[in-house]
Amino acid sequence: MNSNNENKNMNEKFQQEADEKEKQKQKAKDYGEYVKQITPTRNLPLQMLKAFLVGGIFCTLGQFILNTLTSLGLDKETAGIWCSVLLVLLSVILTGFSLYQKIADFGGAGALVPITGFANSVCATAIEYQPEGQVYGVGVKIFTIAGPVILYGIFSSWVFGLLYWCGKILGIA
Repeated sequence: MNSNNENKNMNEKFQQEADEKEKQKQKAKDYGEYVKQITPTRNLPLQMLKAFLVGGIFCTLGQFILNTLTSLGLDKETAGIWCSVLLVLLSVILTGFSLYQKIADFGGAGALVPITGFANSVCATAIEYQPEGQVYGVGVKIFTIAGPVILYGIFSSWVFGLLYWCGKILGIA
């Protein structure tokens, strides 16, 4: 009789474990279906086309500014500086009017053309944290996104400069 009770308890324990595993499987299945429902589906070729168009428009605008300034008599270097300044200004204005985010939503990576995307990241952060004050808001958070770009840009240029210098000494470069 004691053996029957032990077997009965063991069977109940195994059944509880089996039920628990089944519940976990069902939860995992339900979660997978939930993730599938809320994950946006994207048409990759269409996204690539949009990125190409938006990036192309930014680059074409930059080339137009450069050509216009050169035709007005500025040398190429000065025209390039003014072109950069004007593209940064345009990016900041578009960010200030909440238009750059709409462009980025449409064009994806195409809106990350280096100079305009960088200006947008700095400006958007400054706007977002402005209510927290100039020091603890803007001052602390302004380079949250741009800081790593600056850091690794400077570090990689130092590494490549060191490699170039070593190459010059060894007569390779």
